Amino acid sequence: MKLYPLFLLPTASAFAPTAFLRRQHTSLDASVGIVFGTSTGSTEEVADAIASRINEVLGSGSCDPPICVDNVVGTLSSTFSTYSSVICGTPTWNTGAETERSGTAWDEVYYGEMGDLKLEGKKVAVFGLGDQESYGENYADASGELYDVLQSLGVKSFGETTVDDSYVHEESKAQRGDKFVGLLCDQANQDDLTPGRVERWVDQLVAEGFFADGAGTAETQQADGDVEVVGRDKITVEVLKEVEEAPSSPVSFDATWKGYRNEKKGSTLWVNQENRVESYTTQN
Repeated sequence: MKLYPLFLLPTASAFAPTAFLRRQHTSLDASVGIVFGTSTGSTEEVADAIASRINEVLGSGSCDPPICVDNVVGTLSSTFSTYSSVICGTPTWNTGAETERSGTAWDEVYYGEMGDLKLEGKKVAVFGLGDQESYGENYADASGELYDVLQSLGVKSFGETTVDDSYVHEESKAQRGDKFVGLLCDQANQDDLTPGRVERWVDQLVAEGFFADGAGTAETQQADGDVEVVGRDKITVEVLKEVEEAPSSPVSFDATWKGYRNEKKGSTLWVNQENRVESYTTQN
């Protein structure tokens, strides 16, 4: 037996008995905010790319336009409370410094205003930029500080990424073992890799439940019909079914795949649940 998406099957007879079929669904809260710091505009470019990918996957308007932290100093509490999920981004400029490494307004609020924020349990993900060739021993260090400050406030972190062979840095305070604390991009030397990294990261956040209501728990029920989807902020999550025959497909189904249905766009994002990296989108 192998696992395949329900909607790709040519006939109903290919399914296992109905008693063994399940459909899982969860409503996704599209109240997503992105707060970033920038000096040259590169971090803003990546923030815009992340917002675009979120809106592509979850539907237009799911993510607000990214907010520069310079514009919300003094009102961070209300900014964070506006969103159920917040993505924070930073460049690295004060290379080698022990603290205040971003060279942006983040440095002004880390050990002052942010200490007063009530972020216990808030879903947060981090992204950052750095220059691996010029500052290989301190690549994207500021992302590590941003992550640590948020962790100290009790947030629930999402979006750690694997340090793969595409990175050529020597050291980074944003690296913990074989993982980065979030998405790291190098616009100075690897800007061509940024679109793919952003796409995979947002898809990973979807798979991790970053955009889901509450703790991202899902309700399971008998698959006795389509699950009703109400409003632009709802997505149906379908569990794959065991089938007898394998239809043609653009990817291998040797592992477990889960589909994240976007009713508004008429598309489904399929994510490999073993590695949370491989993904593709189908229209139907």
